[in-house]
Amino acid sequence: MSNKFSIVIPTYENSDYLKLCINSILKNSTFSHQIIVHINGYDVNTEKILLEKKITYTKSIENIGLCSGVNIASRKASTNYILYAHDDMYFLPNWDSILYEEVKKINHKNFYLSMTHISHMSGVKGDIQHIKYDCGSNINEFDENKLLKNFKNFEFRNLQGSHWAPHLIHIDLWNKIGGFSEEFNPGFASDPDLNMKLWLQNVRIFKGVSMSRVYHFGSLTTRKNKKITPNKGKRTFLLKWKFSVEFFNKHYLKRGSIYEGPLGDPNKNFIYFIDLILSKIKFYFYRVF
Repeated sequence: MSNKFSIVIPTYENSDYLKLCINSILKNSTFSHQIIVHINGYDVNTEKILLEKKITYTKSIENIGLCSGVNIASRKASTNYILYAHDDMYFLPNWDSILYEEVKKINHKNFYLSMTHISHMSGVKGDIQHIKYDCGSNINEFDENKLLKNFKNFEFRNLQGSHWAPHLIHIDLWNKIGGFSEEFNPGFASDPDLNMKLWLQNVRIFKGVSMSRVYHFGSLTTRKNKKITPNKGKRTFLLKWKFSVEFFNKHYLKRGSIYEGPLGDPNKNFIYFIDLILSKIKFYFYRVF
């Protein structure tokens, strides 16, 4: 059976979670998939697991960051689709068949599909991007049976403009935009930057798929290395694109609203121009100071 997706997972000193993640893919997928892991830093335990499971991997001596790690690993991809995921995610049954049905319905390459998170965390105020359901805040508390029994029972809508991993992109589109922009290492704000690059390639389908689900512990392992100074990702985005992440999410992606089809151009109303002026003020402040 040929592989459907190339699943790219960066990892950093997180072998227990990575093993759970890989096992969930092997156990709960409808199709077979290529799994490619990038090991950030010297990690004997992780490398041993990958060798035993015959998983393709790349590695770097140091933690070079999420963006660089994913880009390196994605060069090993052998399928038409790149699916980027975190190492602390548990993939739930039929996640892939649901995504693949979406791909077939779209019937072209210009799309960005996201899976839906289930998490113990509440998220930030007003955040409706994931389903809150506690099956453990860490791997030692993880209740797999509870999750498998109940994960389908939550009503949730397809969302517009979601940019969270796991996300699925056609490999031709991924290569055209050069994957993640490495100036965003260790990874903060790299997702909206990726979405902006896709927007400039006339991608207008940004869809969070409700029933394609993962459980996410939320440890952000690749980004946690204290030796890497986090680069103020939102500031990097603002200086690069001349408006803020929040402006892009609100007026372009309409992130968090109910999915109603491909996006159009932003509605340039009074609120749009007020938000744009505020973004420009911040842009010039950062550029000067």
